[in-house]
Amino acid sequence: MLLVLLGLSVPASGERLKDITSISGVRNNQLVGYGLVVGLSGTGDQTTQTPFTVQSLKSMLTQLGVAMPEGVDPQLKNVAAVMVHADLPPFVRIGQPIDVTVSSLGNAVSLRGGALLMTPLKGADGQTYAIAQGNLVVGGFGAEGADGSNVTVNTPSAGRIPNGATVEREISNSLIENEELVYLLNSPDFTTANRVAEAINGFLGDGVASAIDAGAVAVRGPQDMKDKVSFISVIENLQVDPAQAPAKVIINSRTGTVVIGSTVRVDPAAVSHGSLTVTILENQQASQPGPFSRAGETVVTQNSTLLIEEEPSRMFVFDPGVSLDELVRAVNMVGAAPGDLVAILEALEQVGALSAELIVI
Repeated sequence: MLLVLLGLSVPASGERLKDITSISGVRNNQLVGYGLVVGLSGTGDQTTQTPFTVQSLKSMLTQLGVAMPEGVDPQLKNVAAVMVHADLPPFVRIGQPIDVTVSSLGNAVSLRGGALLMTPLKGADGQTYAIAQGNLVVGGFGAEGADGSNVTVNTPSAGRIPNGATVEREISNSLIENEELVYLLNSPDFTTANRVAEAINGFLGDGVASAIDAGAVAVRGPQDMKDKVSFISVIENLQVDPAQAPAKVIINSRTGTVVIGSTVRVDPAAVSHGSLTVTILENQQASQPGPFSRAGETVVTQNSTLLIEEEPSRMFVFDPGVSLDELVRAVNMVGAAPGDLVAILEALEQVGALSAELIVI
């Protein structure tokens, strides 16, 4: 049956299933660890303010057979305590490398030129899944003058180590344990979930897929892992037409950016837009007695000029079911700035003429 399915042609319209869904259980897992970066050029932690760096160094040296005298705390400038984190991708095997990110934990100025010593990376269960070590790649840098002035570009207190960790423990494969595949929609929608189930059933036969809710579709597949891989490769290339996104207007109040969805509609409404400019000019003048006058004194008087300018106000009417293109063109006709457009949209929502969700971020 599977060979026949692989030979069938897949409809070439809409979005691929692999682009709008993910399989439940196939996910990254976060790893984190604590370590030391050495070899810095005097830009490490100030040990008087970060005692944990000294404690970590003493513990490491003790494990390596170096005994530190009691009561002696070395003043280190070339060592920095760091946190190391990484994402463990699905299906990685023991011995495969993964990238790691290293970030300063104390007050180190820069990690440029440093090397991370062997650091275990643990998961949420406390088990060690990878070991990290290597030279850091730091994109930021800083410079300081003798007078105390300084400049910093990007972030020199964090860096990455490409392929800097080696996987030491594998995560159990949920695809083998689960009897059915559950496809999770990237954007949950009842219509899209129903269309995904219909597309799979139309290609493989009725009863293979069923929509659980707006965000998940369950699919019955083969139990053997080899057949399951081939089965998934067929399904993920099926073409599905996603439902139209909900009507939304997103407003960024800090930048004045307005994004209007293609499904936004406006009910019948009339909008008038105009602006009033008030300008006050202050002019100082000197008043002094006439020539040869024996009385009086020179004084300064204020002369105020008040100007009021009002731009012509235009009014336009929205017909029923105005589309996005018509809405934008109508607002542009009155010369509305981004701030004015926000005010118009908010007013339309208040009167119930905006058929969309208005979101301010």
